[in-house]
Amino acid sequence: MKIIIVGCGKVGASLAKQLSQEGHDITVIDKKASRVRALSDGYDVLALEGDGSSYSCLRDAGVETADALIAVTDSDEKNLLCCLIARKTGNVAAIARVRNPVYNSEIQFFRKGFGLSMVINPEMAAAMETARVFRFPSAISIDTFAKGRVELLTFRLNEGNILVNQSLTFIHQKLKTDVLVVIVRRGGKTIIPSGNFVLQAGDLLSIISGQGQAEVFFRKIGLETNRVKNVMIIGGGKVTYYLAKLLMADNIAVKIIEMDRKKCEELSDELPQAEIIHGNAIDEDLLLEEGIERVQGFSALTGIDEQNIMLGLFAKSKNPGVKLVTKITTVGFENVINSLDLGSIVDAKEITADYILQFVRSMQASLGSNMETLYNIKDTDAEAMEFHIRERSRCVGIPLQKLELKRNILIGKIYRNGRLFTPTGSDSLEVGDYVVLVALKKHRITNLDDILK
Repeated sequence: MKIIIVGCGKVGASLAKQLSQEGHDITVIDKKASRVRALSDGYDVLALEGDGSSYSCLRDAGVETADALIAVTDSDEKNLLCCLIARKTGNVAAIARVRNPVYNSEIQFFRKGFGLSMVINPEMAAAMETARVFRFPSAISIDTFAKGRVELLTFRLNEGNILVNQSLTFIHQKLKTDVLVVIVRRGGKTIIPSGNFVLQAGDLLSIISGQGQAEVFFRKIGLETNRVKNVMIIGGGKVTYYLAKLLMADNIAVKIIEMDRKKCEELSDELPQAEIIHGNAIDEDLLLEEGIERVQGFSALTGIDEQNIMLGLFAKSKNPGVKLVTKITTVGFENVINSLDLGSIVDAKEITADYILQFVRSMQASLGSNMETLYNIKDTDAEAMEFHIRERSRCVGIPLQKLELKRNILIGKIYRNGRLFTPTGSDSLEVGDYVVLVALKKHRITNLDDILK
């Protein structure tokens, strides 16, 4: 597909890299020459220096014949204007990043009134992901498929757990739970395991289960399943605003510490049920006085990654059982960060790129099987995806054991006519099925038939 990306910050650059690697014809536009130059030097993209909200600039980029335009500049208004021009000029799918909380309640208006295919609010998306984690404390991340009927959860296997030194067959034979381990991350390596794979302490596991089944599984292996009752949040930005509203709607008490007095006053007006504390969270005495040793959930959401890391480590040192969520957006040294005990890592920009990539892949899907959902599994080289089989294809009607699948692809769940099940080798895919599968990213799957050799 021919895709135009306006804005070459972290999100735009990430999308340009991934989409160009998947064979799309990518044109990027940015006012900053350094950003344009970096992308043109590093990737197979056409890079233009200019203003993407200009009709002439978009025309030069080929908007009249483009399949999609993705506007991810720092300005909501510019993103919306880019999409409006694109929609008026050509038959293009337009995607806009819109961050202002004022616009959040108007997203449906923008989609219908401007003819946009997708409007994404990064901070709201990050808040929703964080809220899901606080609702299920033992999980590092939680994603859903099949309209919430299937869950993908990631958690770390600690020393002393009953699963340590057990093969995966133990889960089904002894625990009697319909939970499938689809990914194991060990020593920096991503593994799609077989039934005789033996688990070790420190493994990062990703499991697929039906709605509610993960809670039963977690209880059987001795992990906490109850949602937290109170959360301390550091920083009063957009993610905090959305997160506080989501948590309080679930009757979770929220305390926010923010050093800017004006922002505190605004939060007090907008979130009257939350406890707003004016102070510098770097002050250890303040954190102790406000009860960091007693809270069940703690999230560092300031705009400074290094500060969030230090706050997270301090919270864990004073309260080892706390459910921790840490915002990190720009710091490198991923292996070092992953080795620290920072709980769940949230990155609004990464979430945004994942959502947009999911949409573009669903546009590309053909041969009757449409991609419904796509998730990058955190800290791994794998993806989980959901397909809705709309027409017959090469995968349909053949027992799975007879399908010649590419290596490192695992079909995890099938939802058919109101029934969710884990398929065996004798099962086959049928028209109408919703299929959840896991594959290494290197396969670049965009269509269900891509799983075949």
